Order: sequence, then structure tokens, then C-alpha cells
Amino acid sequence: MSLIRPVPRFVLTKAVNGKTRYYWTLPTVYRKLGCTLHREHETALGDDYTVACGADGKGGRAATLNGLFDDWDRMRLGEPPKPKVELRAGTVDWLFKTYKSSNDWQKRVSARTAPDYEITMDLVANTIGKSGIRVGDRMITSITPVVADKLYDRILTTPVRKGKAERPRTAQKVVVLCRRAWRVVHRLHPGLFIQGPQAADEAPVWNPWEGVAMRRRQYATKPAATREEVYAFAWGAIEAGQVQPAAAAVICFEWLQRPENVLAGYVTWTGYRGKDHPNQIRIEHHKTGKMVLHPLEAVIDEKRVLFYEEAEEVLSHLPKLGTGLIMKPGRTEKHVAQVWDIHTMARHVRKLRELLGLPSTFTLDACRHGGMTELEEAELTDGQGRALSGHTSKAYEGYAKRTEKRALAATQKRYAHVLAQQDAAETPAPIEPTAKGAAL
Repeated sequence: MSLIRPVPRFVLTKAVNGKTRYYWTLPTVYRKLGCTLHREHETALGDDYTVACGADGKGGRAATLNGLFDDWDRMRLGEPPKPKVELRAGTVDWLFKTYKSSNDWQKRVSARTAPDYEITMDLVANTIGKSGIRVGDRMITSITPVVADKLYDRILTTPVRKGKAERPRTAQKVVVLCRRAWRVVHRLHPGLFIQGPQAADEAPVWNPWEGVAMRRRQYATKPAATREEVYAFAWGAIEAGQVQPAAAAVICFEWLQRPENVLAGYVTWTGYRGKDHPNQIRIEHHKTGKMVLHPLEAVIDEKRVLFYEEAEEVLSHLPKLGTGLIMKPGRTEKHVAQVWDIHTMARHVRKLRELLGLPSTFTLDACRHGGMTELEEAELTDGQGRALSGHTSKAYEGYAKRTEKRALAATQKRYAHVLAQQDAAETPAPIEPTAKGAAL
């Protein structure tokens, strides 16, 4: 006598090739009332009882579909959806949660970009389809390439700012993020994704975001702060009693440190003219994993030359609050100093730039970009520029062993460029001869 297993609501069984297969079947009465769940989701649940119905007939893929139906039915009756206590495996909400708990998220997504990624995921998950169901509540298998294209177009053509007809940057971020999230979670749970044969040169059937045709957009030129603006900000901030933003701007500009690394305490007191390198500052680039020792001085023609004299003068105003140069003071003397939150620092920079009459494009990121621009203007070689900025390139594998030598040559060249610019600014323009003088 065979054991009859309980099946969830709306689930029918059928014997196929000696196996019992399970199907979620929406009753006709609800189809006539406008429910489209049977067209938007995979209703063939497979022949694995636990996957299809759960261990006790109250779970599995069927429970997810029944939960979506219940939400639809409540909305039809004018009732609010039932609060979700836990995420059902296989939904888009579950996929995003799994992605955020993966090693890929932990190791590849920085603290600076994580909030923006989460906003993008919420945008996708909270998009409501024509059936009235959130994308986050839908099964991963229901997001086909056609659906992905429609989601991209939907987000592209629904701007939130007045006067804007489209938001191509946001739509592009959705595709890039979802493509990555699908790839990471598929590696961990391949059985919950779309299955099927495919050619070697085709986009994977399980990743609907591969191959989405995105609108070409014009990339805006990244703002770059000038040397004059950086030091006008620094000295103005110091005069206003805010040394931390002043020093952060100078570090980003002169030593090309990324703002999130500056504020996270990667520039330390032991790394600034430390015992092992008294004439250098150590800059660690967390994104690339590179560490650059920037020379601060050298003896040239028997004369001691300070390459960053004004920058070091700004740093001399910093109090030692902790291990890092840029630290946020504690609320009281008992509280230990902490690293800065990048958004809090950004608010301080905005207020100071308005107070000092600097352009609205002035940010810590613009300071770093301004320093990178100055490297180009100094006509450094590609290798010298990379030696100072910490960027990586296959053409320069193993360059770290020669970093100190290259950094010194690059620093001298940049320093000479700065001196030349200052001399040009101080030299008066020649007086043009008058017409009468020319005749004489």
C-alpha cells in the first residue's frame, strides 16, 4: 500500500514516466477575476516532493505561489497584504538577501557603495507588475529575459525628478547589479534557477540580465578640484575650526587617496613619517590592495626639498585622536575617537564650501580627481602615474618592487610642474608696444 502524501492547496499530481509530478493549478474562477500568477510563474513544480510541497506538504515552491495568491486575493478584496515574517526560498527578495550574505558581497562591495546597491535592490524588489505583485515576491524562474527587458524599460521611463523623461543611469545600475546578483546566487543554489539546454555562445538561460540592450548614455565629466580650491578650502576649514575636513581634502588631492579610505582610517600616524620611513607617507589603496610610499622630501643639489610643504603644514594642525590621521572626536573625553561616516563628512564639506564660496562640485572625490588631473598635466609617464596613484595594470605587473624609485621620480616631476605653475602666475605679462613705439 503506497503512502499518500498531503499536497498544498491548488496542487495537482500527475504520473509521468513512472514518477509523480506536481503542478500548481490556479482555479478558473480566479483566472476570470484577473489573476495572472499562472502566466507569470513556473507552475510545474517537478517530481521532488520536498522541493515542490515541503517536507510536510505545507511548504516548497507551492507555498510560495500560494502566498503570492493570498496577497493578490487580499488586494482584490481591499485588504493589506499579510506581513512577511520570513522570505521564501526562490523569490527575488530571497535572492537579494542571499547575495548580501555571500562572500562576493563581503569582499567586493565596499562600505561606500553598499548603501547605493541596497537602494537599487529595493527599487527592483518594490516594483509592482501589472498583476499587482511585487517583483521581490515573484519567483526567480519567473524573471525571464523578456521580463528583464520590460523591467529595464519600466525603470528607464519612470523618472522621479521633475523635468526628466528618463533615468538611464539608474536603469543601467539595475541591470549591472541584478546580473551580478543572479550570477553569484546561481553558483550557490543552481537548482532554484531556470533550467534548460543552451549553446556555448549563448547567454545563460538562468541569468535573464545577460544581454539586456541598454540605452547608450552620455557620461558626465567627473568634476576636478584645482590646487587653489583645495587649499582655499583647507585653510578656510581650519579657520572655521574644522581641521578634519581640511586634512581629508589635502590627502585626497596630494596623495590620491580614495575618500572612503581616508575616512576609514587607512592613513595612520605610524604611516606618516614613521620610524621605518621618516621621509615618506604610506598610502594604502583598499580597492586595489596596493600600498604606495609617497616621498615627502629629498636632497637635490645638496639642498633639502620638501615636496608637500603646504600639505604638511595643514596636517600639523591635526590632533592625535587615534591611530588614523582623520578621526572623529568622541562626544566626551571618555568616548574613544571613531572613523568618519562618509555621508556625515560630506555634509561638513557641503556646508564649508558654501561658507567659503567654492563651487557646488567641490567634494572629496573631486579633490582626488583634481590630483589625478594634475598628474596628467605634469606629463608623467603611464608608469609614473600608476606608481603614485596605486592603479593596477597588466602592463605593470610586479611594479610594486620599483614603486619607491618610480614614486620619487614622479614626485619630483610633479613638484617641478607645480613650481612652474606658481612662477607663471607670479611673472607679470610683457607690455605690448604701442603703435607709436613700434614706428620708432
